[in-house]
Amino acid sequence: MTSLLVLTVVVLLGIAVWQLTKIFDLTQIGAKKDNSEIANDNDNNVNGYLMFAFLVFIYLTTIYCVVKFGDLPLMSNPASEHGADYDNLMWISMVLIFVVQTITQALLHYFAFKYRGKQGNKALYFADNDKLEFIWTIIPVIVLAGLILYGLYAWTNIMFVDEEEDVMYVELYGKQFSWEARYAGKDNTLGKANVRYIEGVNTLGVDMSDPNSQDDKQVTEIHLPVGKKVVFKIRSQDVLHSAYFPHFRAQMNAVPGMVTQFAFTPTMTTDQMRNTPEMVEKVARINKIRAAKSQELVAAGKTALDPYTFDYLLLCNKICGPSHFNMQMKVIVESEADYKKWLSVQPLLSRTVSEAKAKEAPATDATVPAVKMETVKVDTTKVVAQVK
Repeated sequence: MTSLLVLTVVVLLGIAVWQLTKIFDLTQIGAKKDNSEIANDNDNNVNGYLMFAFLVFIYLTTIYCVVKFGDLPLMSNPASEHGADYDNLMWISMVLIFVVQTITQALLHYFAFKYRGKQGNKALYFADNDKLEFIWTIIPVIVLAGLILYGLYAWTNIMFVDEEEDVMYVELYGKQFSWEARYAGKDNTLGKANVRYIEGVNTLGVDMSDPNSQDDKQVTEIHLPVGKKVVFKIRSQDVLHSAYFPHFRAQMNAVPGMVTQFAFTPTMTTDQMRNTPEMVEKVARINKIRAAKSQELVAAGKTALDPYTFDYLLLCNKICGPSHFNMQMKVIVESEADYKKWLSVQPLLSRTVSEAKAKEAPATDATVPAVKMETVKVDTTKVVAQVK
């Protein structure tokens, strides 16, 4: 109802402004007015000053956004080994963009004002200027080549996994709208999987006839040992998803029909990240907002919000459908000992599948009604007599 009222008010205001413009036009009848569509000196002066006003608007908006929202991006404390290289590349790109944008926008608006049109003036035409063209071509080429080469170097280092390196393997499986994970067992090899094998509790489509699948473990949250390199094998069941670990500076698309890969080494446990000054401040600010919202909810007879506690998260960074925002999975980084303790109590996927089939078997038999077999004696003499 409130939305309808607001929309009605906006429409009525629009009609009122339209009527006022018509009244203003009527008051100008008989006055000398330039109705031509050719810009005069006054028009050019107005446009020139408006260009300067827009330049000031751009700079003030930029300064406001930096001051107001500058602490919201993940600007420090990357929780993976490659995070520092990733952040360096991002900062170099952002600084270059900021400097170039500041200079070029100032020159653009200044020249638009200085060389605004004046009656009687004619523009001086340059057919070409080889020196200028060389300068504004070679500078972007050199800068972009440097960024691309540095980016390729950083990406190669991030994606490289030594086959002889001591790593652990975890599978991430995306589907609308959740994540599932599978850990390789003692053999450190994930069993084969395919969507054709999805049945019952085997929601990952693991090929249970594969010997490597027998010690795999399916889990509902991800635990990682700090300082251990983890290779993620990423699959999708339906549409294009993207496995995104923001605090680890890691992202890789989950593509239906193929297996993609990303690896990183966690460097900060969950508790260590929670205790960083930056995170403590962010959590306090979030809880202050949630507390104010909770007061409104309680006053309306609703349940208050729970306090926010930081956790690493696996997110989907592709808009994969209406419940895309639900694709979250908790990630816990802990010590090697705590990780092994957690993994040891996780059930084997093979055992879970076997137990599920065992429970289904009696239920299937019970649905079939029992047939009682009885011996029927037939008096053949009567049958013969009836035939005659």
